[in-house]
Amino acid sequence: MVFSSLIFTFFFLPVVLILYYLAKDKYRNYILLIASLYFYSYGEPQFVFVMVGSILCNYLMALLVDKFKGKSLARVFMAIAAVLNIGILFIYKYLDFAIDISNNLFRSQFKAVGIVLPIGISFFTFQALSYVIDVYRGVVKVQKNPLFVALYISFFPQLIAGPIVRYSTIEEQIGHREHTVELFADGARRFMLGFCKKVILANNLALVAQGAFSCDVKEANILYLWLGSICFSLQIFYDFSGYSDMAIGLGKIFGFKFEENFNYPYISKSVTEFWRRWHISLSQWFRDYVYIPLGGSRVSWGRHIFNMFVVWMFTGIWHGANYTFIAWGLGYFILLVVEKLIVKPSEKKNIVFRIFWQIFTLLCVNFGWVIFNSPDLLSGIRYCLGMLGRYERSISIDSEIIYNLHQYGVFIVLGILFSTPIMKCIKEKLSGIQASYIFEWIEPIGYGLIFIWGVSFLILGAHNPFIYFNF
Repeated sequence: MVFSSLIFTFFFLPVVLILYYLAKDKYRNYILLIASLYFYSYGEPQFVFVMVGSILCNYLMALLVDKFKGKSLARVFMAIAAVLNIGILFIYKYLDFAIDISNNLFRSQFKAVGIVLPIGISFFTFQALSYVIDVYRGVVKVQKNPLFVALYISFFPQLIAGPIVRYSTIEEQIGHREHTVELFADGARRFMLGFCKKVILANNLALVAQGAFSCDVKEANILYLWLGSICFSLQIFYDFSGYSDMAIGLGKIFGFKFEENFNYPYISKSVTEFWRRWHISLSQWFRDYVYIPLGGSRVSWGRHIFNMFVVWMFTGIWHGANYTFIAWGLGYFILLVVEKLIVKPSEKKNIVFRIFWQIFTLLCVNFGWVIFNSPDLLSGIRYCLGMLGRYERSISIDSEIIYNLHQYGVFIVLGILFSTPIMKCIKEKLSGIQASYIFEWIEPIGYGLIFIWGVSFLILGAHNPFIYFNF
């Protein structure tokens, strides 16, 4: 089940809301837990047992870590928890990839197992592991109620595509949270915003990107390849940030306050800034649980580079079992080494250089998404070479480009426009003046209209899968 579907929006969510708000406070968490398990099991019920197994393992390991806190046994149980979580992730996500690597390198004859990947396993595994680690560190108190641990890991708004929520963020909220009309209304607006990002922008931009990425690169128009790559860069942003908006909005509707996951990443002035704005919860997870424990930047020059290499290798692998993701992650490792240790754009005062580096950052991000979206590394490299004119040096606006601009040009323009904080700036400008009262009336009407527009796309059967469900 996906958020941007008619069955979720007009059946599942209303039923859960009615049951939730009719119930007494002490039963509300259990209603959310049952709803979350049903949500995850919808369509592929066998995978719910994988998640339940993960919940039980991490609940028990956290209890044991807490029981032996300050003793060597706590470290042993912490290590067991790490092995179990990484082991589950490896078996379901990376086993066949590891077999393929082994067969290529050592000419072994192992057969692929063909295990189907449970949706969102990377997200709920990282959440579960962070809970045990934080108990070990003393950041949070161990939760004695297994059903509350189950709710934390399986809560349906952020279950299958993030953001990755820390237990410390909602530790108090699970037991005591406030429900207000203002919070509910803010959550509903946020959900509608994310819904429209996904259905109106991401889904339509995907049609242009799919056409470009499926064409013969050696025969394609250079401008068409660039159009496809730009559309995918916008698609993945609106697809993923749209889901995060819906998750954060749903959390507010049920009284939870999640951390932000995106902050206009395409206005970044450097690669470092980009990763402070893109998929914030994942970046912070790797920072707190991998980078800093390795020593962070407070080490020798060589060790600092090694620490960055480990983080970005893991970041690439986290996204999927494919050489494209590894290359994508290592590409950012190289860029960040150059940026942090050699170029240091944050220390430059020359405005021309700053503009150059911002454009360079956007180009690198765009080429990175080409590799990310390609079925294999060779295809990604060929696409990038095609964009650079390797196969065709003429640049022209042909019928294919005219057709795509005519059909989807409005979505491309809106996609570029709203990837900047233009609406935020307008609201800030109107703040404190008489026009702000008019805006307060127009805004909810606008949300309602674009939501109806988004629903119309679903009724017409628009292309609708979420990219990050694969991770």
